Amino acid sequence: MNDLDFYAPRRCLREPIPEIWVAADRLLSAAEAHGAGDRAAAERLIKEADDYAIAAWTDSLWGAWSADIHRIRVVEGAPPARARAHRPLPRMPTLQTQQDVIRRDGLFCRFCGIPVVDPKTRARIRRLYPDALRWSRIAREQHAAFQAMWLQFDHVLPNSRGGESVCDNIVITCAPCNYGRMEHLLEEVGLADPRTTARSVAWANAARWDGLEGFAR
Repeated sequence: MNDLDFYAPRRCLREPIPEIWVAADRLLSAAEAHGAGDRAAAERLIKEADDYAIAAWTDSLWGAWSADIHRIRVVEGAPPARARAHRPLPRMPTLQTQQDVIRRDGLFCRFCGIPVVDPKTRARIRRLYPDALRWSRIAREQHAAFQAMWLQFDHVLPNSRGGESVCDNIVITCAPCNYGRMEHLLEEVGLADPRTTARSVAWANAARWDGLEGFAR
């Protein structure tokens, strides 16, 4: 493979693995079981979604650098990283901007297409099922599916490179895609612009995904 092919724009850093869709199905079923009052089934399904293979997929993206995944190159004329005092404010999008972006993008990563869960929803489920949804500040102690599906508001042009926290520069992503790219430009890591590529979600239950709001009922 020559450099041109190696750095050709990809949809995402790494395609989702089948276990992610299986876990998403289980979490949807868990939400339904919870809504029906079957807490034992809901707890079992949440535990079953905590798949080591998903944790390994996530770690391959945001963990140690891999030449096969993190194809970082120098782009001539790219905006340099700015000192914190010279970066656009606010650093994170306002609540109104977040709501507007969710309405536009839905609850799916605009890069890899996996479903995502708002941290507030995750916290609610953890309060309901603390023995099933393990969580910690330490990555290896986090529930694998909820870790991978952790909703992020990602700057297409990184804030550190001059990107503003406005709708046109923010997309919904999962945590692995966000932290896998970090503060690199799309061109630097060989990614297509998610704002101009067609969304593709290879999951039969995509139309049913509501971010697990069923746990609120």
